[in-house]
Amino acid sequence: MKIAVGQGSCGIAAGAMKAYDELKNKLDLSKHELTVTGCIGMCYLEPIVDVYDNGELHRFVKVSEASAEKIAACVNSGDFSSVKDLEISDEDKQFLEKQTRIALRHCGVINPEKIEDYTSEDGYKALNKVLTSMTPEEVIEEIKISGLAGRGGAGFPTWFKWNAARQSQGETKYLICNADEGDPGAFMDRAVIEGDPHNLIEGMMIAAYAIGACEAVVYVRAEYPLAIRRLENAIKQAREKGYIGKNIMGTDFSCEMRIKAGAGAFVCGEETALIESLEGSRGMPRLKPPFPAQSGYWRKPSNINNVETFANVSWIILNGGSAFSAMGTENSKGTKVFALTGKIKRGGLVEIPMGKTLRDVIFDIGGGIKNGKEFKAVQMGGPSGGCIPADLLDTVIDYKALSATGAIMGSGGMVVMDSDTCMVEMARFFLDFTAKESCGKCVHCRLGTKRMLEILTRITEGNGKEEDIDLLRELCLTVKDGALCGLGQTAPNPVLTTLRYFENEYVEHIKDKHCKAHECTNLLRYEINGENCKGCTLCAKKCPVGAISGTVKNPHIIDMDKCIKCGNCKTVCRFGAVEVK
Repeated sequence: MKIAVGQGSCGIAAGAMKAYDELKNKLDLSKHELTVTGCIGMCYLEPIVDVYDNGELHRFVKVSEASAEKIAACVNSGDFSSVKDLEISDEDKQFLEKQTRIALRHCGVINPEKIEDYTSEDGYKALNKVLTSMTPEEVIEEIKISGLAGRGGAGFPTWFKWNAARQSQGETKYLICNADEGDPGAFMDRAVIEGDPHNLIEGMMIAAYAIGACEAVVYVRAEYPLAIRRLENAIKQAREKGYIGKNIMGTDFSCEMRIKAGAGAFVCGEETALIESLEGSRGMPRLKPPFPAQSGYWRKPSNINNVETFANVSWIILNGGSAFSAMGTENSKGTKVFALTGKIKRGGLVEIPMGKTLRDVIFDIGGGIKNGKEFKAVQMGGPSGGCIPADLLDTVIDYKALSATGAIMGSGGMVVMDSDTCMVEMARFFLDFTAKESCGKCVHCRLGTKRMLEILTRITEGNGKEEDIDLLRELCLTVKDGALCGLGQTAPNPVLTTLRYFENEYVEHIKDKHCKAHECTNLLRYEINGENCKGCTLCAKKCPVGAISGTVKNPHIIDMDKCIKCGNCKTVCRFGAVEVK
């Protein structure tokens, strides 16, 4: 039997290495194969152990060391009847069954550290096909037929960028992969690199051939050490097998590949800022034109796509551009990967054809909201995106439809919020992020985001003014129109969409000094319900500032002038007497 332990970052964090070590110690490895794999996408069920038994798959979830010992005993005996309770439920199976996987097709299935696992799944056949039977122009045409758009956020036609770089004059050209995944809540690129690094390499080599690049660079976040390690290993293996380097696969095409670890600046997700960082300068965007296709890395023609874009390329070449374009909508072809996070029952990676609705992803695949709470909104596109409310749940997932809501597709972050989420605080959170990540090159972004953050902070602290709402709108539009790069131009989106759909919450914060989600601490008021209070004195004993007074067996009161709103009183009260208003 083959036993595979999911060891993506999420699995390792959940204890997968301990489960692996236990299996290694207890399994009869002379009869069975123990291996590792990347994240299959069901992050909420990690650690995951898959046992392949003569064509039958036993998938065990939330595997502890004790569970791993039981599984090992069953593998050794060949009888799994005693561990049925550890297997994945029929309900959780739907998480994967309702997806269509192309970019993630190998993730959680193959060992990312063994090139043989990748080649056994038709790996590098697409590269061989283009090098032996297709011209660069024919490759670009196939990508054009597919309708593949850049999956990094802008949704720009991939073939057009490739063609522009191809047609640019110059013998030296560069191909760059943007793996600087900086959106809070996004981890799609990390999962692909950790779980299927050779797919990225093959897609990049095909693109390098198409544009005539002599060197390929992967710009990846330094905060992704496991992804970097596995990609370094994959590059070494691919070079040894002749898929990277001089005269690839015995042809005239030569291309080297290397990794550049980024310093963690969100602005380096913008392609020209990334290029500046690659060259050793501070990551700050350049004025365009010229575009990277004409003057990019070291002022040479360069093409930049993100990880997910390249992860689709080999599949398209092998299966044909028409097969890819058959999925999706008229304006958005193929599949898209989303990182489903927040107040969701089944959090993880989801890949679906364009054209599905938000409801399909959040409720059908994600299982709906945790703890039976009410769905309130979903943040699409990270700090550059916007909040889409419950009454737009049936919005179709494609670039045009999402843009009409005020949000964007972005790289694929999908943060789900329930009724306990304050939308004003949510906007403040994202503005705090973008204000800190601004490179400061242009005044609109450097000062505009700071001024917006100051207003939002003032509102959440209970010091808002009625004119703040109009001032926020004015600032948002000014920053959008005047900022130099995509970071500044999209930074106002969370504010604009929350104002558009949840203006009543801004009004409540400003006029009523009230946060109904109970997230804005300064607007909270703690009171003790005299009818429920038994006078046990426990709340008074736990109050760090002595704000609670009262005698034994008599109702207590809270002095709000002293109260620091730490919540200790509500936490320790056994009678539900402490109320937050």
